[in-house]
Amino acid sequence: MAQEIEYKFLVRGDDYKHLSSPIFYRQGYLSSAPGRVVRVREANGKGYLTIKGKNEGAVRSEFEFEIPLTDAQELLTICEKPLIEKYRYRVEFKGFVWEVDEFLCENEGLVIAEIELPTPDTHFEKPDWIGANVTHDVRYYNSNLIANPYKSWD
Repeated sequence: MAQEIEYKFLVRGDDYKHLSSPIFYRQGYLSSAPGRVVRVREANGKGYLTIKGKNEGAVRSEFEFEIPLTDAQELLTICEKPLIEKYRYRVEFKGFVWEVDEFLCENEGLVIAEIELPTPDTHFEKPDWIGANVTHDVRYYNSNLIANPYKSWD
């Protein structure tokens, strides 16, 4: 089974910006029900369909398939609204890749860094610009930012 082991952190400052060039992402959700998320994504001229299972801590099943870009664009029109739009920076640091998402539109102001690990107990070092661990805070799940966008938080 395909597995994702991912940790999410808030980001302090913008030092990550000079370490990578951003790629624009548009993504939407055909299903954002807990335990079965189905995401459509357009990024860097390609389309993707991703199915994610229920979170067990930082671990969950994940299946991702490249699909024709035109199919992804059409599927985005029937996804739950609003779509998630963001810039993603991929930053290598001490043997791992950090993906820093700078959200736009309804989630503007939110910046999250994610790291995927081979096992849940893998040791990793954090760059200075990494802040609080929000892995277990469901508000920060991209799929939850549709119904509860960052701009509406108190």
